[in-house]
Amino acid sequence: MLTGLRPRLEFIQSFDYKYKPVSIHTLALSSSSSSNTTMPIAVSNASNPNGDVSTGSTTDHVSGGSGAQGSNNDNNSNINNNQALNNPSCTAMVSVPRHINMDTMDINGRESSSYPEDLCPPDNFNMVSTWIYRSSFPKKKNFSFLKKLGLKSILTLILEDYPDQNVKFLKENDITLFQFGIAGNKEPFVQIPDDKICAALAVLLDRRNHPILIHCNKGKHRTGCLIGCLRKLQQWSHTSIFDEYRRFSHPKSRSMDQQFIELFDGREAWKVIDPKWIPDWKTLGHHAGH
Repeated sequence: MLTGLRPRLEFIQSFDYKYKPVSIHTLALSSSSSSNTTMPIAVSNASNPNGDVSTGSTTDHVSGGSGAQGSNNDNNSNINNNQALNNPSCTAMVSVPRHINMDTMDINGRESSSYPEDLCPPDNFNMVSTWIYRSSFPKKKNFSFLKKLGLKSILTLILEDYPDQNVKFLKENDITLFQFGIAGNKEPFVQIPDDKICAALAVLLDRRNHPILIHCNKGKHRTGCLIGCLRKLQQWSHTSIFDEYRRFSHPKSRSMDQQFIELFDGREAWKVIDPKWIPDWKTLGHHAGH
């Protein structure tokens, strides 16, 4: 930022050479501020003898008021700049490009938020199929969001005991916990147990447990393996299954996970799945019990 401002600062100092060096106070713009692509920088005379950048508190010059400081009008800005060049007690306004987070832009190029401020989904959250969701390990800040889903069950693939605050959340919202502890498939030492995947699929394909959330620690590998096996029961192609797996596991996709999914025998899962309670998915109907 300093590099981009240096020509402007030298210009100001050339008119203000008899005063002490200037300091810069960067104004932090909130996410609710205007979508203009420039942000004001307050440049004022200070007592810093070395001309260093000040990291102290700032004066807000972007309020919504109609006063000279609260206005973003170009004419007012020019007046402020001219006054600052000739008067050491004035503040000059310098516009520099403001950082824009493209991830928060809507289709019309405006900054937006996908969720209300008090609703924070877990990382890697996504809908798998009707009433089935996936995510990373839910934290306390995610509870309000999960409550909105009206979950009836949570299926976790972690080995560790469930944290107390999560257990409390489950009890308060009458959510059933299914735990099938699976070690991470870090090649080449660990194999995912087929029997646990089959048991987990039986829970997922029982609509009495819906809506249900699946998670491991990061919602990538173990969750990805279970979802991949579910996709096989849904008659997805291997190409589509692996594309989905890599989308959530990137940049640390594991070849052993994909090999497990490819070799998984869905017939073993159907042996423990109750066809009476399977969801009304057309791709499941012909293969139930086979």
